[in-house]
Amino acid sequence: MSDETQVQITISAEYTLLPFRFERYSENEYLLTNEIGEYVFLSTLDFQKFVDGTLNTDSEIFHNLESKQIATSDKIENVVKMLATKYRTKKSILRDFTSLHMVVPTLRCNSSCIYCQVARKDMDADSVDMSKETARKVVKLIFQSPSQYIKIEFQGGDPSTNFPMVKYIIEESETLNILKKKNLEFIICTNISLLDEEMVQYLKKHKCLVSTSLDGPADLHNTNRPLQNTDKTHEIFEDNLQMIRRVFGDKECVGALMTTSKYSLGRFKDIIDEYVRLGFNNIFLRSLNPYGFAKQYKDKIAYSIEEFIANYKEGLDYIIELNKKGTYFIEGFAELLLRRILTPFATGFVDLQSPAGVGISGAIYDYDGNVYVADEARMMARFKNYYFKLGNVHENGYQEMFNGDLLHQIISKSCTECLPGCAKCVFQPYCGADPVRNMSEQGDVIGFRPTNEMCIKTRSIIRYLFDLLKSGDKEIERIFWSWIK
Repeated sequence: MSDETQVQITISAEYTLLPFRFERYSENEYLLTNEIGEYVFLSTLDFQKFVDGTLNTDSEIFHNLESKQIATSDKIENVVKMLATKYRTKKSILRDFTSLHMVVPTLRCNSSCIYCQVARKDMDADSVDMSKETARKVVKLIFQSPSQYIKIEFQGGDPSTNFPMVKYIIEESETLNILKKKNLEFIICTNISLLDEEMVQYLKKHKCLVSTSLDGPADLHNTNRPLQNTDKTHEIFEDNLQMIRRVFGDKECVGALMTTSKYSLGRFKDIIDEYVRLGFNNIFLRSLNPYGFAKQYKDKIAYSIEEFIANYKEGLDYIIELNKKGTYFIEGFAELLLRRILTPFATGFVDLQSPAGVGISGAIYDYDGNVYVADEARMMARFKNYYFKLGNVHENGYQEMFNGDLLHQIISKSCTECLPGCAKCVFQPYCGADPVRNMSEQGDVIGFRPTNEMCIKTRSIIRYLFDLLKSGDKEIERIFWSWIK
């Protein structure tokens, strides 16, 4: 028997083994997981007894396995029904179909981020602004989604450079929603430098939240994300952040994302401290994505995935210590994975779903009406790779794009339950597929797991979370539960 495989339903004299995956976790221990993410650690001896069918059914070990539907001494039909219910809950994100709709009002931007993924355009390049005709067709297409939940997220460039179009799309959507009666949300992704009080009042009135970027203290943020024609990027950011919170009257109206460049390595504590100082209660420690300038200038700003993982662990440890000292602060990627490990509920993180969330959970509408399965697919198109283009709002209908052969093909090749390297992986229930990234990094939608950086990173972080969970530190366990509650 290999150290990593999947066991199908097997019947012994006293109990039935239900489908599970396993992996040798350490020299004397195995980790077992099932389709719904329940997990158990077994000693090598107990694991061998279990699969041999000789484990004592009155033992605490067997009761634990049975409670997690990895084995049963009861009628198998009853247990399968329970597993099916939990599995439907895990996959409930599929009921909504496409709920996240990213719209690009313009490619213009006043930043010069060193890792820009979208090949931004200069401020005077009005030829890359979305027209009203295109915007009307985009909104009409969005509301053909069967989902009751519609989130319109403005991307760029920086959408604040074409704020009249942001307003137009918001008002067109609200008007159409009088008939559609969907749960409608808006969010604008911006460096916030161009927002003034009048614009923020408008965003507040229309319940449009703000997502921005903060890469750390002033010197680091100014290096990674400099504004054009000023050396006061961070100062402007901090002033406008306070203004937005004051106008909204709510600190939670603004969220921030960071991106790790080579200049960020060794400084995760400084970055986290800056987030805390500026009043944020969470951070998502993100590695570089292999698109746009980040890919084009990889030699200058990138790093090995092993370096990122080491920095991530150090950052997570520091965040845990902050929580132990009384500062409530969440690491976003860990929270997402812990929710999958510790609860039966679905998570809507588009980049890590099975089947992949591209197209069926989120889609993006470019300034020219082109529709792509994901923002990263739009980034690839900037460099003449149109593999993930679904169509154009001026030429193609909803069914043609969202129920067409291309999307069916992509999704059929993005279920981790049957992908090579994923199907038997013990961490499969907590992971997901990213066909766009696979194509960008490795040249096809399936990818090759042993050298796939996303796989290496995700496996390493999941394993580290398991290390922390089984460490016996009750305070860490309490902190983790506080994040996902």
